Amino acid sequence: MTELKLLALDEDDLAILSAHCQDAVVRAADLSFERAAGRFLVPMNRFVWEEAAARRGFLARRRPYERRRAVLHFDRVRRVSQTGVLVGDPDQVLALLALRFTPGEAPSGLVELVFAGGSAIRLEVECIEAQLADLGAAWSTQNRPDHAREDFELPG
Repeated sequence: MTELKLLALDEDDLAILSAHCQDAVVRAADLSFERAAGRFLVPMNRFVWEEAAARRGFLARRRPYERRRAVLHFDRVRRVSQTGVLVGDPDQVLALLALRFTPGEAPSGLVELVFAGGSAIRLEVECIEAQLADLGAAWSTQNRPDHAREDFELPG
């Protein structure tokens, strides 16, 4: 498989990025906000759902799943806030469940990175401008993410 490179400029594009980032593993220590550039970086180990979905039949099920090193970044970020995330903590590992957009005064709004366990990072953005890029070869894993639908809900 070739390396994935995606760009999001609207809410529909962001939904596609969200699907490709679902169940990515993120170290809080790797998250960074470059305030002067207005850029928020999310390095991750992404579960390769597009390959997992293509697995069919007995032999395909025996093939291992894949993860890839990738980076998601958002531009035109004005402000960052978080709930339950200790940005910079070397011991905190997060499971990214979804990316959501709440419109504000067009084209601005709020991008939410929703993590398992009710944690979230909220980015106040001038507009949606995000990119996801794989950084290298895939490695195999026998584990396929599995979680309850409640994991996608944020408390109050």
